[in-house]
Amino acid sequence: MFVKTGDKVKVIAGKDKGKEGTVLSINVKKNRVVVKGVNKIKKHQKPSQNNANGGVVESEGSIHASNVKVISKKEDK
Repeated sequence: MFVKTGDKVKVIAGKDKGKEGTVLSINVKKNRVVVKGVNKIKKHQKPSQNNANGGVVESEGSIHASNVKVISKKEDK
């Protein structure tokens, strides 16, 4: 895969076209990436011990790797 965790990428296709963010995680088998601030999804959760009130939780969903373009690589240390 051409993108690594921590790379800065730009979305080139889909509903979030033009947005930029850093790669949080990758799924090599499914060829998908999770980008910070892109493809936000809302999930309804029941009350539990961790979340006493429950409610709607918003998080990033994955997008296909072909829909992103690398802007800059993470600095090698």
